[in-house]
Amino acid sequence: MQVTLTFLGGSDTVTGSKFLVEHQHRRLLVDCGLFQGFKQLRLRNWRPLPVLPPQIAAVVLTHAHLDHSGYLPLLVKQGFAGRVHATPGTCALAGILLPDSGHIQEEDAAFANRHGFSKHHPALPLYTRADALHSLTHLHSEPPGRWFEPLPGWRARYSRAGHLLGAASLLLEVAGRRILFSGDLGRPDDPLMHPPEPPVQADTVLIESTYGNRRHPARHLISELGPLLQKLSARGGIAVVPVFAVGRAQAVLHTIAQLKAAGQLPRSLPIFLDSPMAIHTTALFSQFPHEHKLDAQEVQQMDRVATMLETPEQSKSLAHRHGPMVILAASGMATGGRVLHHLVRYAGDHRNMIILTGYQSPGTRGAWLAAGQSSVRIHGQEVPVRAEVVQIESASAHADGQQVMDWLHQIPSAPQQVYVVHGEREGADVLRQRIEHEFKWRAMVPEHGSMWPA
Repeated sequence: MQVTLTFLGGSDTVTGSKFLVEHQHRRLLVDCGLFQGFKQLRLRNWRPLPVLPPQIAAVVLTHAHLDHSGYLPLLVKQGFAGRVHATPGTCALAGILLPDSGHIQEEDAAFANRHGFSKHHPALPLYTRADALHSLTHLHSEPPGRWFEPLPGWRARYSRAGHLLGAASLLLEVAGRRILFSGDLGRPDDPLMHPPEPPVQADTVLIESTYGNRRHPARHLISELGPLLQKLSARGGIAVVPVFAVGRAQAVLHTIAQLKAAGQLPRSLPIFLDSPMAIHTTALFSQFPHEHKLDAQEVQQMDRVATMLETPEQSKSLAHRHGPMVILAASGMATGGRVLHHLVRYAGDHRNMIILTGYQSPGTRGAWLAAGQSSVRIHGQEVPVRAEVVQIESASAHADGQQVMDWLHQIPSAPQQVYVVHGEREGADVLRQRIEHEFKWRAMVPEHGSMWPA
């Protein structure tokens, strides 16, 4: 029987990655992500999968970001009973991200019920913190570079992908076919993470295309962020920095530590990290020293440069402070979490600044802010935006289109098929055309829900 791939997410969009591999009525899911962004995408999270979760024998995660792992608690809740394979770093991060995701969904449902925002009565969370904690019992740690059997007779091996702690590409061997899943590829010049390891030979390649039609600027994060914070400090303003708690929060902290050490920022400029998830993730850099470039002293400096705010009461206490100060808070696309309260409070003052530090998926508040909208809807109200909004291009943790092409160029010989995934339509199609024209390989952008040979 033929090995097939069904694209249940991460196709036609940069979110919700789920790739179902089938052979002889056995099914394995590579990645198990939530859809984020536009409402019509988020509604997919509530629709049943075309395959019953108890019929999926195993899950293999490439990394812990919610658009690759955040559907897992719901999959388990709906009857999935197999193992979830992941690298040690991904297991550690999933233990932070998934319970937090469940908690936020419970809070959002409760808020909607209190204020009557939901069309459904009562509003319910997609899953709860308890559901997420239960799903973690299915995790099984697999070190990179070592073969493991996710199913009897199926072999798999991780290689490091950069991007964030634990992120990996995956080589899957089944029925004589070699399928390479790139996962999310990091940048070769990332300030924190090591470059992605070179790809191996494969018959079929699934390649991410988040930045498939773009090039990152030549400048570095420190040269972009420094002048912004100098200007903010001089005018006594408050910077709200929506950050991805895993990866970008640590990159920004490391950069601020460098700027202060070099005397380019006042040591007295208060920095606050208002995200328990980001705080716990920052602590993991000490536990996984071989996963990143920082030495022990740099990890300490990153940890000490900010005041860590764990509790809601500590977060609320910032309202009594005056500028200048810098508040880093999750989430990176301003889709939920504590950053929303800070945006409500500070977005209306022209002295303040909103600094966006990564990719903003279409349909998110971050994308609206990046587009220069004069107001943004938060908690059912229109919040005026008079603060200066800046999107930093050098903070992205994804390889750009040329860096993805450079990675593919290292494959020893041409694969039989390339599927371009995890990208918006334009970015994915531009990358597809480049692969076809420059490499003369067969490449296509699969539609959501479609099935193709592996």
